Amino acid sequence: MKTNKWLLLLALSLVLSVVLAACGSKDKDEDKNASTGNEGDKATQTEESGEPDAEQVLNLIESAAIPSVDSAIVEDAVGFNVLNNVNEGLYRLNLENVAEPAMAAEEAEVSEDGLTYTFKLRDAKWSDGTPVTAHDFVFAWQRAIDPATGSPYGPFMMSGVIKNATEISEEKMDVSELGVVAEDDKTLVVTLERPVPYFLSLMSFGTFYPQKEEFVTAKGDAYATNSDNLLYNGPFILTEWDGTGDSWVYKKNEHYWDAENVKLETINVDVVKDSATAVKLYNDGKKDRANVSGDLALQYGSHEEAVHEAETSVFYFKFNQERNGEKTPLANVNIRKAIAKSFQKEDLADVVLANGSVPANYIVPKEFAYDENGTDFRDISGDHLVYDAEEAKEYWAKGLEELGVSELELEILGGDTDLSKKMNEYFKAQLEGNLEGLTIKLKEVPFSVRLELDTNQDYDIQVSGWGPDFQDPISFMDLFVTDSTNNLMSFSNKEYDELIEATKGELALDPAARFEAFAKAEKILLEDEAAIAPIYQRGLIQLEKPYFKNLGVHPFGADYSYKWAYISGKE
Repeated sequence: MKTNKWLLLLALSLVLSVVLAACGSKDKDEDKNASTGNEGDKATQTEESGEPDAEQVLNLIESAAIPSVDSAIVEDAVGFNVLNNVNEGLYRLNLENVAEPAMAAEEAEVSEDGLTYTFKLRDAKWSDGTPVTAHDFVFAWQRAIDPATGSPYGPFMMSGVIKNATEISEEKMDVSELGVVAEDDKTLVVTLERPVPYFLSLMSFGTFYPQKEEFVTAKGDAYATNSDNLLYNGPFILTEWDGTGDSWVYKKNEHYWDAENVKLETINVDVVKDSATAVKLYNDGKKDRANVSGDLALQYGSHEEAVHEAETSVFYFKFNQERNGEKTPLANVNIRKAIAKSFQKEDLADVVLANGSVPANYIVPKEFAYDENGTDFRDISGDHLVYDAEEAKEYWAKGLEELGVSELELEILGGDTDLSKKMNEYFKAQLEGNLEGLTIKLKEVPFSVRLELDTNQDYDIQVSGWGPDFQDPISFMDLFVTDSTNNLMSFSNKEYDELIEATKGELALDPAARFEAFAKAEKILLEDEAAIAPIYQRGLIQLEKPYFKNLGVHPFGADYSYKWAYISGKE
């Protein structure tokens, strides 16, 4: 369950018709050390007993390397997590997951028509000692929306929100026309395309962080390729990252405006893909937190240092309908439906994952989005694509007949972690066992490679996941509209597109009708089209040392904030 305050804020936002724009942390890794939701009531705790009383050095694990720390390019959970801790935008999510002024010195001034936001910046510095200015925000946002940059999130987050962003992304206007202006070094004025009540929450998201033009330009192609080619304005600076390695270090940023409230001096991070290795490092005292999965999850689920985390990340098969310019067998709706209904989700969740994850027959997660009466969206929309082996066989036979073939070979693209490999083998056994004539090839690659293959739409079936950046069904539903930069599977449905557009426009002031539109769209996406096949909603079991205090755990946006964390009571 979410905290009462979180639910209250959500209910209020719905009453005020807060229509959230496209959002999400792209392609969550299956066993990434990520957390959303509760953490044994610790995730939302804002004050813990004990004071910092030991060496303030933390040792952590990530399950994937950093693909990028360029705020215009970042598109994954690891990158956004790093970015959140070494940089900062106008606003930041606090320990209660409420966006509060950060680089902004105070709450924004909003015009009566809701179209203009004026931000006054605080006296803050980059890690090189130079001031953070309004011009840094203008440059960064223009760079993110510029088609030449190839930002996956710039157009996704700004189009239809910031004035002229859509036209710029479509190369119909110059980037200088973007609705963001620096009136002076300390005053940033943003003009919106239409009233966007959730806009201040957007300001905590990584794509909207500032960048110093002089530094970025001087570095050229070398910018953000390693820790020395970056500037930082957040609680920590990144060190000992060579751009490709499996380890890095956070150091306290002495130039950070709120450095006095940052207790940790050093955070050492190593990439560990195998859960058994992670647990051993934890038990040996070499790491202070470790994700537990598979057989180990069963073993450690009741451990005194186990922390159970319910998440809002949902994992699913993406069915690519066009590859290398040609239609794939997955362009056939009956083939998609057959695969979507041919694998047992309960056993996957209970036996393979065994970490609190639950079967998902949906794309919008449960205990995430609520209407004005507090009703979970899942109770409104219901289940879709429930496992049914016999029905799957019928769809399969129809699909093969329509394709004029008796057998098919399809590739599943997945991760290379220990848990990913177990899941992939499970999928192969289930699909081949239930669908006669199907051969599954497994392609298991590092997370960064999977992102590249996804971007190039070079796959058949992909195990993908999405964690929301904002608390609204649109966080997930907007991924699959025809022109979404995150579609990348050639799915298109006119009615679906129209329903999603309506939730941003004429239905914005009618929460009940808006949720009904989302429910109808989810049915089209899943039940009618089987464009994707939901698998599970993730839960996590973490082992966490009791001396590790005040970790910020976020149910949307970046996963963790270390700004307020500290060590207390360590022997």
